[in-house]
Amino acid sequence: MVIRIFNWLAKLSAYRDLVVHYVPLGQATRIKSLEVRGALRRAAKREQTNKTKIEIPKLWILTPTASKNIISGFSETTKPDSLPGIYYLAKSLHAAIVVIHQLPQTQETLWLRLLGRGTVQKRAIDELAALPLNQPYVKITLELLYNLQKNLKINQSSQTEDQELIMRLAPLYQQDRELAKQEGLQEGLQEGLQEGLQKEKRLIIRLLNRRIGEIDSLLVQKVQQLSVEKLEELGEALLDFTSITDLETWLKNYQ
Repeated sequence: MVIRIFNWLAKLSAYRDLVVHYVPLGQATRIKSLEVRGALRRAAKREQTNKTKIEIPKLWILTPTASKNIISGFSETTKPDSLPGIYYLAKSLHAAIVVIHQLPQTQETLWLRLLGRGTVQKRAIDELAALPLNQPYVKITLELLYNLQKNLKINQSSQTEDQELIMRLAPLYQQDRELAKQEGLQEGLQEGLQEGLQKEKRLIIRLLNRRIGEIDSLLVQKVQQLSVEKLEELGEALLDFTSITDLETWLKNYQ
C-alpha cells in the first residue's frame, strides 16, 4: 500500500516544511523514524545538547484508506480523546496512522481530508471553496497547498492524483492571490495618504513657526488634529497671521 508521510509535529506550522514520500507502509515507520532520530541527534551534537533529553516527535502516517487487517497488523490502539480514524501504533514505533476517509467532516480535519481520494477529497474541496476567502483558515490552507504545489514541481514523479488536486484548487488559489494583491494595494494607498497628511501637517507647523514664532506643544497638537480640509484652510489663513493670538483665534473658530 502506498501512503503519504509527513514529519508532522504538534503545531500546524510544521506543515510549512512539507515533504511527501511514497513508500510501502511496513518500511515507512522504520525509515522515517530513523531519519528523524538521526537528524535530532546530529542537531543535538552541534548544539551540545544532552542526547538523553531529546524529545522524539511522533511520526504521523497519513493514508487515504486502510483496511482493518492492515491497521491491526501494527498493534494499534485508540485513545478516548482522539478523533475517529486515528490509530496509535506500538509504543516502540512512536507513530500513529491517520486513515483520512474515517476522519469526521469538521473544519479541523479539512486540510487532511484534502489529501484524501475520490469523494472524500471532492467534498473537502467543496467545503474549502464555500468558505470566505478572507477567513484566516482559508488563507493558511491555500498557502500550505501552494507549498505542496512547489514540491510537486520539484518532484516530477508525483502521483497524478496530487497534480489533479492542485489543478482543481488553482482557481481558488488565484482568487486568493488577487484578493491579497487588492488588499496590498489598498493598504499601500492608505499608508501613502497618511504619510502625505503627516507631511502636510509638518509643513503647516513650520510655516506657522516662521510666521508668528515658535508655537507651544498644545497648539501643535491642535493643528495635528485638523482634517485635510481644515489644514488647507489654515495654510491659506496663516498668511495673514501676525501673532500667536491669530492662530489661537482661528483654531477656536474653526474647530
